[in-house]
Amino acid sequence: QVYLVESGGGLVQAGGSLRLSCAASGSIFSINTMGWYRQAPGKQRELVASITSGGRTNYADSVKGRFTISRDNVENTVALQMNSLNVEDTAVYYCNARATMGGPYKYYWGQGTQVTVSS
Repeated sequence: QVYLVESGGGLVQAGGSLRLSCAASGSIFSINTMGWYRQAPGKQRELVASITSGGRTNYADSVKGRFTISRDNVENTVALQMNSLNVEDTAVYYCNARATMGGPYKYYWGQGTQVTVSS
């Protein structure tokens, strides 16, 4: 099994910053893409940012220029630096990894961490 554990969520005022971290552990042979998704109340889960093992990044239009994703391929961690937060960023943020334990790649999810931005 592959386990993802997030940390770093919390309450912040609009305009502030937060940094989310996610650590992958377990019987990992290789991790391809890692990313962050979010789900606000009443809305579908959406991609926030992703990064490949080679460092290629992808961002949702709504966070471009404000959020930065990074990863450590040795430690199997991924981080999301969130700046200039606004109330629309309030959501549960989930870490995601496309990983293999030696067989087919599968998608794994963390338990989620709440980010609340107050006006």
